[in-house]
Amino acid sequence: QRAALYLPLKFPFNLSQHTFLPDIASSFPLHQTPHPSMSAISDIGLIGLAVMGQNLAFNIASRGIPISVYNRSSSKTDDTLARYAADDTLPPGGLTGYPALPDFVASLKTPRKIILLVKAGAPVDATLDALVPLLSPDDLVIDGGNEFYTNTERRAKDLQPKGIRYMGMGVSGGEEGARYGPSLMPGGDEAAYKLVEPVLTQIAAQVDGAACVTYIGKGGAGNYVKMVHNGIEYGDMQLIGETYDFLRNVAGFETAELAEIFAEWNKGDLDSFLIEITTKIMATEDDHPSAAPGSSLVDKVLDKSGSKGTGMWTIEEAARRGVPAPTIAAALDARYISAAKPERLAAAAVLAGPAPPEPSGPLDAELVEDVRRALYAAKICSYAQGMNLIRKAAADFGWDTIDLGAIAKIWKGGCII
Repeated sequence: QRAALYLPLKFPFNLSQHTFLPDIASSFPLHQTPHPSMSAISDIGLIGLAVMGQNLAFNIASRGIPISVYNRSSSKTDDTLARYAADDTLPPGGLTGYPALPDFVASLKTPRKIILLVKAGAPVDATLDALVPLLSPDDLVIDGGNEFYTNTERRAKDLQPKGIRYMGMGVSGGEEGARYGPSLMPGGDEAAYKLVEPVLTQIAAQVDGAACVTYIGKGGAGNYVKMVHNGIEYGDMQLIGETYDFLRNVAGFETAELAEIFAEWNKGDLDSFLIEITTKIMATEDDHPSAAPGSSLVDKVLDKSGSKGTGMWTIEEAARRGVPAPTIAAALDARYISAAKPERLAAAAVLAGPAPPEPSGPLDAELVEDVRRALYAAKICSYAQGMNLIRKAAADFGWDTIDLGAIAKIWKGGCII
């Protein structure tokens, strides 16, 4: 079966690296048919078995929902099956892997429900080019990646004449959230959402007795809300970074003391995943053999950051809709400035900036409380800017089902912010 899938592939496919290039879809052997002995055994399927895909598949299986999985490179499927077998908390036989796409499709009960977790853009189009000829009317494909909303709307429109339903769904929470309960932001056809609502409700994070999932709206609304979520996250992370910088380099706190401060803050209204992991970062010592005993790892981290695009999309959308988003924009600028490390070093050699005052030891608790309140206020600004952008987009696109209160509720658990 693996040979049947790979041998027809033509240039440009790097057999040694399994590189997935945009026009590979034309090389998929779409003429394949499933093995005649195949039977539909799974309630849902998932394509794309990087760590996020693996963990979401394990989450689904752990709820007693039979799932089939597939990956273009079968080594990822093998790795997924090995990980599953080694985890004694997962039900035996709850997950089935397939090396051939037709057999994967044939294993799904109709109407088929398939989640895609592949890289946004051309790889999604290539996957759909291979998958769609194997599907039937009323089947549902859900793109769970960080896709730009207009791409989702284009694909849904292209598939509509074939009777195939298509949704875009934001998935927040990282690898841990995917495994144990993410925040989910599905958008598209509401009737299609009803097909998968029972599954999504079970696998989402649960907070105060409610699942962190809600139907967002038609079209690309789900992707749009996830994009803005990530923009808010950009602002959130920059604010935490600046808080650290002030307390460390101006107030003179040691990183061990900062770990205690952030841990205390995480018990109150700043309670969040980002504050939690900041606490852990501050408490982590450098265990390299050459490191001085008790030295902090955070002091060795390169001051250079990258970005994946969702922050940029958020600011582009804010400009397009005339919505001010200064906190998120400043956070994006800070990332771009940090990435220009050679330029900053060159500039520092000829332009002296203001020197921070000499630390005189930790200041009093009143300062720490002032900083906490400032961080909390600034985080609210980041959220308000994001929510205002969602509200404006909903008005522009006629997404009349968007409920900002419901969105805030599903962000209470399972997600990064």
